[in-house]
Amino acid sequence: MRCHEPCGAESPTRSGRARLGKVLTLPKRARVAIVAALEREVRPLIKQWRRVEREHDGRKYKFFENDRAVLVCGGIGPEAARRATEAIIHLYAPVLVQSAGFAGALDPTLRVGTVLTPICVIDAKDGSRIEAGVGYWVLVSVDRPASVKQKAKLAEAYWAQAVDMEAAAVARAAQAHDITFVGLKAISDEADFEMPPIERFIAGDGQLRTAAFAAHVVVRPWLWLRVFQLARNSSTAAAALCEWLEQYNDEPEDVADPEPDLQAGSGGRT
Repeated sequence: MRCHEPCGAESPTRSGRARLGKVLTLPKRARVAIVAALEREVRPLIKQWRRVEREHDGRKYKFFENDRAVLVCGGIGPEAARRATEAIIHLYAPVLVQSAGFAGALDPTLRVGTVLTPICVIDAKDGSRIEAGVGYWVLVSVDRPASVKQKAKLAEAYWAQAVDMEAAAVARAAQAHDITFVGLKAISDEADFEMPPIERFIAGDGQLRTAAFAAHVVVRPWLWLRVFQLARNSSTAAAALCEWLEQYNDEPEDVADPEPDLQAGSGGRT
């Protein structure tokens, strides 16, 4: 199934400015649930948040809380994201669920650090799509890291601008509980960037086996540059993502939606 238009949204433009777009107005005491994959994606945001360990369905989760939001890092991939979303919904009863984290660019004009809010999330497994509460972009979710060749195929098949591994699962879980879903994704790998072979180092719980991956890379010098670039790109993406998520440390109760003319490195709110 192709999503020819971003589910009724205006076509994306690029004016070189970052500014606030639409907002969702939330009740003053509402709590937003944020589902990320790994802590390194959101570390700049949660440094001062309360850490709480709670259990759901036989699994322990570490949650990060403040007065306006709660965040869980559920792990990489759709199944880990689904479990984490079910846990945070069951334990915190949020009014809104947000999938936040990294994404790969399918549009070759998107640069590392560009922040996107998808209006349409497509599950590549079955072609189904879910509309978000706000947004402009088309995001397609897959079940494994996408190569450069696969990125090109996904862009052609779905007319999507970015790819991730978790948003469709988070969106579907929110939809099942009749909770508004939104997404916020920062580009960590551009369309022509070939990801290092990390798939085999993703554990069953969705966590990256960092030590095993490092041991694999250290004896393969031809991977060093790519791994270094990925680490640098991830740091840029995390900083841009968390600058937008910083709104949850503010007083206003509106959830901001970046307009589609966000540029790499612009990250900030005006």
